[in-house]
This record gives sequence, C-alpha cells and structure tokens, in this order.
Amino acid sequence: MGYIVFAIILVLTHYGLWKLFVKAGFKGWESLIPIYREYLIAKISGRPGWWIALLLIPIVNIFVFFGLYIDLAKDFGKQRFWEHAATILLPFVVFPLWGNDAKTTYLGMSATPAFKEKYPYKKSLAREWADAIVFAVVAATLIRGFLIEAYMIPTGSMEKSLLVGDFLFVSKLNYGPRVPMTPIAFPFAHHTMPLTGGKAYWDGLQLGYTRLPGFEEIERNDVVVFNYPMEADAPFNRPVDKRENYIKRAVGIPGDTISLREAKLFVNGEPGFEPPHGQMDYYVYTDGTGLNPQRLHDMRIEYYTYAREPYLLFLTEEAYNEVKSWANVTKIIPNIRHRDTAEPGVFPNNALYSWNIDNFGPVVVPKKGWTITLDTLTLPFYERAITVYEGNTLEKRADGYYLNGAKTDSYTFKMDYYWMMGDNRHNSEDARTWGFVPEDHIVGKALFVWLSWDKDGTFLSKIRWNRLFMGIK
Repeated sequence: MGYIVFAIILVLTHYGLWKLFVKAGFKGWESLIPIYREYLIAKISGRPGWWIALLLIPIVNIFVFFGLYIDLAKDFGKQRFWEHAATILLPFVVFPLWGNDAKTTYLGMSATPAFKEKYPYKKSLAREWADAIVFAVVAATLIRGFLIEAYMIPTGSMEKSLLVGDFLFVSKLNYGPRVPMTPIAFPFAHHTMPLTGGKAYWDGLQLGYTRLPGFEEIERNDVVVFNYPMEADAPFNRPVDKRENYIKRAVGIPGDTISLREAKLFVNGEPGFEPPHGQMDYYVYTDGTGLNPQRLHDMRIEYYTYAREPYLLFLTEEAYNEVKSWANVTKIIPNIRHRDTAEPGVFPNNALYSWNIDNFGPVVVPKKGWTITLDTLTLPFYERAITVYEGNTLEKRADGYYLNGAKTDSYTFKMDYYWMMGDNRHNSEDARTWGFVPEDHIVGKALFVWLSWDKDGTFLSKIRWNRLFMGIK
C-alpha cells in the first residue's frame, strides 16, 4: 500500500511540475529529468548554474534542493508562508493546482534584485518568527535524520565500555543514512508523544527500506545503534524505524558462525572480542562480616544481596583483584552456567537446543543471498527472519513447506543480519535472547562520548571529566 501511495504522490508532483515548466516557457518533459530539472529551476529563478554542484554535497544538498523549489514557488508569485510550507510538504497538491490555475502565471526570476523591486513582499514579525522556527525544525530534523543524532546510554548492558549517563553522538553517515520508513511523525519525538503519550507517528503511510550510500560497511565489533527488533510484536507493533533504539557491539556480521563456551565468545571458531573493561558477575562470600555498601558504591560496583550470603557483584578484572584482596572475603566464584543446563528465554527458544547464555551455539548469521534448506533444524533459527523481518508467509503442511503459497524446500535471504551483544555480557539483553538484527534496523555508528553524567556523583564530580570527547572503540 505504501508503494502505491508513494507512486501516486510522484505522479501528481511531476504532473504539476510539467505544467509549471510550460508556463515558464520550457518543455514539459524537461521537468521529468532529475538534476537537469533542478538546473533549469535554478535558471528559471535566476540562481547561478553552479548551484547544481551543491546537490552533490551531503546534507547541504537537502537545503539547496528545498531552496530551489521555494524559489520556483516565488517565481509564480507564491510568497506567503503557507505556500512555501506546502511546496515542501504537499507539492503533489499545490503543484497541480498552480499548474492548472489560469491566474497563476510566471512573473520572472525571483532571486534577482529586479524581481524583488518589482514584486516587493515585506514579512510581518510573526512571519519572520514562523520562518525561523520552521527552518530550525526542518534543519534539526534533517540533521538528526541524515547526519548525526545524540543518544544517551540508559542501561548498564555496555558497562564498563560505555556507562549509564554517557551521552553519545551517533553518525548516520558512516553506514549510510536510512530514508525514513514512517515519514509522517511529530518532530523530535521517536515513537511516543512527549507529555501526552500516545503514538508520535502515523503508520498509515509506510515506505520501503532504502539506505543512502555510506562511508563504510559495518565491521565486526563496531558499536552500533539499532532498532530493537522484538517491538515488531504485540503489544507495540511498531514500524521498523519507530522501534526503541538499542546500542550493542556487532560481534557477528553476515555469514559469521557464533558460539559461546564457558562464557567465552567464539566467532568462526576463533576467540571473539573480549571487552578490555568487560564485567563478569561473581558470587562473593565473606567471613560473616559482610561487605561495606558505601565502599561498593564508591567503586561504582553494581551488586545484589539476598537474605544471606553470597553477594552477587559485577566486576571488571581490576575490581575483581581488589575485592579478592579484602581481608574478610573468603571466596569468589564466577557465575558461569554449566554447559548442560538449559536456560529459558535463550534463542532460539526450542527444545532441540538446550543452550544458556554462557554455552551457546553454533549459529550462523544470515547473509543476503544465502540460501538455506527449510527443515526442523533450521526453522527455529530463521523462521522469524523469513516471516517477520522479510515479510513472507511460511506454512508447514503435510507434504512440506509453503512460502507465500508456493511449495518450496529452501529460502534465500533478502537482507544482511548482525549478531549484537552487550559488553557487560552477564547483564545484557542481547542477541542471545532475541536473535538476529536485520540491516533495515541499523540506525548508525556510535562515534564518541560528548558528555558523561554520573547520577551518584556530587557537584563537579557529577561530570566524568575523563570521558568527555572519548572515542568509542
């Protein structure tokens, strides 16, 4: 349905442009040729021809593009605020109307001094403010959507690589900006309206997945922000680009084989990435005197206590060595699941695979163009990708499998997938519980920390000064 609506919008917009080009003394068909069309609009409006080169510069080209079409509206005497807003937001409505309106005529090149002298238009104070606000909203939305976006670490799944309270900049350019799939949304809100609640978007118009060219492909062990894939399900049922943003490390890229043995990650049979400041949780026993909560707080050690010992502490190697040296600590045992212990809620959630978060796999990450055989061994891993993420229907009948109503015994993937894990591997909800992340869920690459806020600090120590502008590796 989204493609049909998009096609109608394109047809109406180009029909209106054709009529306006004819009114300006040009051939109607010239309005159908991208780039050349924008060059002619610059000529119609009196802009220098070299402006067309600005369309090759990322981000700048967005402002130049919209600026040219606003100039075109001015060429036909459309000077009011709503007319300029409609040129950007509703060209498929106003271009056909103006093109067929006998009273709308080409007045001349609006970007020239002669035009401005002949057709003066003074903006009111309200119009000046409205223009400024709209420009700021549009500019910020475009920058946030296509260039760079701020993101805050809300949970400890990446400790101690990234800390709760770290504010990051996430680049959309590195992997290529993703064109919004849910284009009608409230500015600056992700999926929920501020204050009032409710949806901040309209999912009646959905566009297909398109990603503009980027500077690089996702490399193994990049820190990546992505949309949480499980929000495709009830109760959220959110569109792809409106699902919650998560941040993890892409320890597996398309085609990789992932496994864990005794909490150690292996990729393609070789030892995988081990976070330099990664944490493990340990059962800590004392001589009965217990641990000092203030000391644990000062060391920023996350811990849990039960009715009686042991304590459960999340420790880096450095913190482990210090806690082990305390006089009243008698024993420290790593909390690693036994290889024969099945753990509920672990991907692929199937009785054939008795895995846990420390002893897991092997599992192969799907790659675009990779073909699998459909059977009882592969479906637990890949059925969700085939049906939910790639939009197919898959049925098991008495005589075999049916894909979109046609009998088949294989499936070829349409997208690349990734295996995302938190660096704090015993306190991270990640791919071990919900599986693969499709490429259309990728938001961007985490670049650097621009601010780090310690909620447990006091006065100036609330800012972690040593983390400011720290690069993310």
